[in-house]
Amino acid sequence: MRKAVVLLLLLPGLGAAGRAAEPGPGNPFERRVVPPSRNPVDVAVRALLREKGIEPAFRCSDAVFLRRVYLDVTGTLPEPRAVLRFLADRRPGKRARVIDELLERKEYADYWALRWCDLLRVKSEFPVKLWPNAVQAYHRFVRDALRENRPLDEFARELLTASGSNFRVPAVNFYRAVSSRDPASLAQAVALTFLGVRVKSWPEARRKGMEAFFSRVAYKKTAEWKEEIVFPDPAPRGEITAVFPDGTAVRIPPDEDPRKVFADWLLRPGNPWFARSVANRVWAWLMGRGIIHEPDDIRPENPPSNPALLACLTREFTASRFDLKHLIRLILESETYQQSPIPRSDDPRAEALFAHAIVRRLDAEVLIDALCWITGTTVKYQSPIPEPFTFIPEDHRTIELADGSITSPLLEMFGRPSRDTGLWSERNNRVTGSQRLFLLNSSDIQGRIERGFRLRAVLRNAGRNPRRAIRAIYLHILSRPPTEEETALALDYARRGRANPKQAADDLVWALINTKEFLYRH
Repeated sequence: MRKAVVLLLLLPGLGAAGRAAEPGPGNPFERRVVPPSRNPVDVAVRALLREKGIEPAFRCSDAVFLRRVYLDVTGTLPEPRAVLRFLADRRPGKRARVIDELLERKEYADYWALRWCDLLRVKSEFPVKLWPNAVQAYHRFVRDALRENRPLDEFARELLTASGSNFRVPAVNFYRAVSSRDPASLAQAVALTFLGVRVKSWPEARRKGMEAFFSRVAYKKTAEWKEEIVFPDPAPRGEITAVFPDGTAVRIPPDEDPRKVFADWLLRPGNPWFARSVANRVWAWLMGRGIIHEPDDIRPENPPSNPALLACLTREFTASRFDLKHLIRLILESETYQQSPIPRSDDPRAEALFAHAIVRRLDAEVLIDALCWITGTTVKYQSPIPEPFTFIPEDHRTIELADGSITSPLLEMFGRPSRDTGLWSERNNRVTGSQRLFLLNSSDIQGRIERGFRLRAVLRNAGRNPRRAIRAIYLHILSRPPTEEETALALDYARRGRANPKQAADDLVWALINTKEFLYRH
């Protein structure tokens, strides 16, 4: 184990429970104010907090906000110069401007496509078996929809009603990305994706009524390798009786596609099922937990922690004509999103009521990309599918991977979801002993730190000035300048350890990579 562990134990930062350091003169995590807000999100959250007697957290510092919003919108860390520019900006509205800028970046579509592809089960191999060509087409369809900010009701309708070749009509892959193609499995996938519901918990009669909408989905292979046609079965079978999730029965004649009947119900004005599910899921992606949690377990026995907040987001999303960026922007601009991770209340309900920012470990893809970006190194990917269908250049960012079957030992170690079911629980962000040992002792991490061109460039630019080197390392890894206490500790460590400047810098890098402030979104 490296000497860097000694330095790690001395550094302030996120505590053992994942919370930030206690407030103090050198605390870089918050500004001790709770600004007034007219954002409807804050109105709903603060009204319930007052009712429960829970104090909301202070506003997070500018450095914490910038790192948080970069991670949540683009899955990347901000460049040091972007941090310094933002910290130096004294104009009002600078946080809103950064949000707008990030939502227009290429990385926004890349990272949010990853989120949606987890939900849509985009992978080549078992048990989904989309196959490589279809995966590429499907991923491109999802990413383009996000880049163009297509209304999500149109996006959902296309997925629900598409017919044609899985290579030429990418949306039909929704009906192929299931482990089984019977009506029960298709209904489960539809309910999970668009309603946030697990239909297995429904009574049998209600479940069968939902399955009827997908009883005429048919599949036909072609002469082209792995191509398949998805279409509504034209064979006359008489009238179908189906039941919508709200309990309303409908008779569908044999010449009508039942999927379109379901889509018309789901996306009609005034029906809250789709908007509520998306609003709750987007909130969970940004805030760390759903208002109804888990976000794919919506049922009467699992009520929302703040019904007024969920109703507000559903209304806003519907009124914006299902504009995903509008919904994201509304949440990001709220003081609730911009709270400090340091709680001001010991009430056990504080987290579920969003009285402070929820600290959570970075997603596997984001963490691996961050390690590669910091050091200037790459990752080798592997896949059960032979090349050329799955050749991935080593400098390809992990958040851009289209295929859930393409993986790496690091992705598996840090809990990347398998994309078998689309469930929220497939992603495992819990910290394990093997992860800790890898980050503390791995020759892989050591090699990245010692040979990475980006870190070497950072230290060259610092010259022989140790304070400048410490500041550059902090900006690079934690996206903030060090406090005076942290600078003093690092300088003292270098002097007492009699290490050469390069070794001291490497130890500091290794220590900061192992801090919860780096490993967690806070």
